[in-house]
Amino acid sequence: MIETITAPVAARAVTTPKRRRRRPSLAPYFLSAPAIVLYIAFTVIPVVYTLGISFFAERLTGGGTLGIRETTFVWFENYLDVVSDSQLIAGLGRMAIYGIIAVPIMLGLALLFALLLDSPGVRLQRFGRTAIFVPYAVPGVVAALMWGFMYLPSTSPFSYVTEQLGLGAIPFLEPQGIYGALANISIWGGVGFNMLVIYTALRSIPRELIEAARLDGAGEVQIALRVKVPLVRPALVLTAIFALLGALQLYGEPLVLKPLTDTITSTWAPLMSIYQDAFALDNLPVAAAASVVLAIGTAAISVAVLLTVRWTTRRGMR
Repeated sequence: MIETITAPVAARAVTTPKRRRRRPSLAPYFLSAPAIVLYIAFTVIPVVYTLGISFFAERLTGGGTLGIRETTFVWFENYLDVVSDSQLIAGLGRMAIYGIIAVPIMLGLALLFALLLDSPGVRLQRFGRTAIFVPYAVPGVVAALMWGFMYLPSTSPFSYVTEQLGLGAIPFLEPQGIYGALANISIWGGVGFNMLVIYTALRSIPRELIEAARLDGAGEVQIALRVKVPLVRPALVLTAIFALLGALQLYGEPLVLKPLTDTITSTWAPLMSIYQDAFALDNLPVAAAASVVLAIGTAAISVAVLLTVRWTTRRGMR
């Protein structure tokens, strides 16, 4: 009896085909290889090269009238020069003042326009979105040139009006007005992009939530402040980081306005100071060290903003 039962089972065990082990596919590696190569070529190698030359310096050796320039490993000497550079520190202070003016106003206007365009009963929404976004499509150099002509006392229509009223020309390019003039260019060009990001987040809010708030008697202002703004907080954080990074990269606007005024020097902003060291004074190691310090500071500020927002969000959820 036992033989009659076990015999077919043994036969099935013999005839069952072995499971084939799947060979690892190479397709993911081939598909991601171009991105990895481009990232290494255009990000990793320049960063490593900049970090490397920041530890060297040119020294004159051999005596004589001119001597011989030799590259010497100097450890952190260039970094000590950077953190003690009074011009660079003054440029960081000017950049901070510019950021304090530009970033809150830009984000506030972007949020206000997004909320207005998302409100019921607003007409010409598509035209409004396009009109606000168009300045973002204008190149930064063109925008700075255009506003530069608007700031010059001889060509400014604003100063013409104030002069006709007996108030004199507006000092856009003087020390007391240069921060507002530079911030205005960035605000004019950046509001549209940030508004579009926030507006997209607003459109993703379920309409049922807004209708429920209306049924509970909430007005449009209350809905905006207590329903919409809290729900689009991730978009607000994203735009805040973008605006902050844009402020830390201040370079084009003061460089374009520099020929129009004596207020802006060649080291007015940190990036202008780095450019001056690298290509006017031929001091690449110090410029590289300053670039590394600025990059680390930018990354630290971005991480601090993210951690602060995350901490406040968790605290609000408790």
